[in-house]
Amino acid sequence: MPTLPTLLITMGDAAGIGPELLARAWLTPELHTLCQPLLVGSVARLRASLSGMGAAVEVRQLGSVADAHWSKTSPTTPLECWEPAGAPDVAEVIWGRPDARAGQAAHDYLVAAIDVCLARTAHGIVTAPLHKGSLHAAKLPYPGHTEILAERTGTQRFAMMLYGAGVGVAHVTLHLALRDVFTHLSTERIYETIELVAETMERIDGRPARIGVFGLNPHAGDGGLFGDEEQRLIAPAVVAARKAGIEVTGPWPSDTLFGRARRGEFNGLVALYHDQGHIGMKLLAGYQAVNLSLGLPILRTSVAHGTAFDIAGQFHADPTSLLEAVRVAARLARTCPPPGHPLT
Repeated sequence: MPTLPTLLITMGDAAGIGPELLARAWLTPELHTLCQPLLVGSVARLRASLSGMGAAVEVRQLGSVADAHWSKTSPTTPLECWEPAGAPDVAEVIWGRPDARAGQAAHDYLVAAIDVCLARTAHGIVTAPLHKGSLHAAKLPYPGHTEILAERTGTQRFAMMLYGAGVGVAHVTLHLALRDVFTHLSTERIYETIELVAETMERIDGRPARIGVFGLNPHAGDGGLFGDEEQRLIAPAVVAARKAGIEVTGPWPSDTLFGRARRGEFNGLVALYHDQGHIGMKLLAGYQAVNLSLGLPILRTSVAHGTAFDIAGQFHADPTSLLEAVRVAARLARTCPPPGHPLT
């Protein structure tokens, strides 16, 4: 096995910018200093992306992970791409349009990569974006990567975190209509998310986390004037986490926490719903933001943006978030791999 961590980088939706991101990342020297990369996806789409970019680099199709040329890759060597058997042919999908073939293929690339990591043949997965419309067109009932990862690994206690600029924000609820958030919040789920943030930020920073928890209502309820979820659901979770030895405070008004985190008061945040965490983090970190899956038995990071169907096939996508996701995954794999992971 190579001395650098081995990372499987999945293409995501072949109709989006994923194929181009993988190709651009391969052509970046830094990628090969961070990890031993193996691309997982469509050879045809990689070739189309390289052609559209004007890059004269070959693509080498692998029959399995075992065929990879570990320790020998560079921007000038052929792209190593494993196209899992049985994944749909996506060579003819139209750039920028949802397609059932692309949705099924994105699912199959991810599942194949998960199984390799569960078998401890690679250190982790870095994912390019998939498209929920394509997944649904393929009759796959998942709102995103996180739910597929949790189901395939049999994980019940999990959360999604965005990380960037030294701050991580995890979400108690994720891909839900806003009207459904209230019915999916519980003290137990909030407590679990606080725990996951504490564990992850200690792995990343090498010291105990300092966590702030968002309130749900304006002014964090203002003492019950604007809702009682802060007193009824959130505060009990914070109290329980503090009793367990976690440095956590809250619930705090939502409009204060990212500013306080930027000033260094917190390095971990717990948001109650998707946009509460995403908007602030993307303003704070921009393309440096990375998506991490917490609580899994395997390591997974991802870009913190979507498939960008509006520019797919135009070949001017920015690979910054993908490279940052590789950087974070490589650091976690080298310094503190998941429990029981033999690839150290």
